[in-house]
Amino acid sequence: MDAFFASVEQRDNPQLKGKPVAVGGNSNRGVIAAASYEARKFGIHSAMPTAKARQLCPNLLMMPPNREAYVEASKIIRHIFLKYTDMVEPLSIDEAFLDVSFNMSENRSATLLAQKIKDEIFESTHLTASAGISYNKFLAKIASDINKPNGIFTIPPEKAIAFLEELEIDKFYGIGKVSAQKFHNLGIHKGIDLKKQRKENLTAWFGKTGAYYYNIVRGIDNRQVSPHRERKSISNEQTFGTDLIQTREIEKKLQALGMKLWNEVTSKQIEAKTITLKIKFNNFEITTRSHTLDTFINDRAIFLNEALKLIRNEYPLRLPVRLLGISLSNFKQEICEPKQMNITF
Repeated sequence: MDAFFASVEQRDNPQLKGKPVAVGGNSNRGVIAAASYEARKFGIHSAMPTAKARQLCPNLLMMPPNREAYVEASKIIRHIFLKYTDMVEPLSIDEAFLDVSFNMSENRSATLLAQKIKDEIFESTHLTASAGISYNKFLAKIASDINKPNGIFTIPPEKAIAFLEELEIDKFYGIGKVSAQKFHNLGIHKGIDLKKQRKENLTAWFGKTGAYYYNIVRGIDNRQVSPHRERKSISNEQTFGTDLIQTREIEKKLQALGMKLWNEVTSKQIEAKTITLKIKFNNFEITTRSHTLDTFINDRAIFLNEALKLIRNEYPLRLPVRLLGISLSNFKQEICEPKQMNITF
């Protein structure tokens, strides 16, 4: 989806259309969750501190998150996906991989299917989406960003290698700012530069990820679209208006976060073995600590007790606490294998 949260706000509040809009925390300690394309022209982006965003755009219109509206729109969009194929792997509330070689319309053109899906999303939600089409996840993801907003782009197999060779290294999906700078320092600026590197060198420079880089620049990505993929984690965290110092207050806040998370887990009938604690200090340094139990956690008291053990093992805390988070992971997995058909681009 295109600037999903901000677009929902502009749709539901006509006075916001055409104006720089951001969704997120409105306090000086808040962060931007999403920015409209009008706001992005000022350099505003998600995860940016609200204070900095206001400096870049004094006329920025800040909207508090309206999760109910976003979830409602997401459900409609997901329902549209499932009308065309069961092979839908959600990436987030507003993005998913679809394998349309498993599709219900018997349409063998992936590009035409993507256009039909885009059209139906707009008719049903009055929101625009952008689609990327190719023969694997990596290329489809890159393609989806090329003609945003409200765009569509196809990378057919016979053009993939030439496309990747000319692609700026910063545009490779999975390469962030830190890795991109490391590539630049190594004299690697485009895909063709990356393709010249030996796998052994890439592994030495980037560890196991080096092999991934070696493959993707050659158009190799064998990951399947998994409609019932294992959920990696479910979490709850909070940034506090005032830094926490007292251990009693820290534990009280952690228990409240844990209770909220436990309620969500039990409502979804999710079982997990691993608990992870996240602490962000007032200097923005982040520490995480995890513990994996031998069995799946099915008791709230055990869960909260284990969470408290993780924080208590960190005492005395060296700095005031800006954010606390708690998550559960290591879930059970379910797999489904539908029938596949040939597809064209």
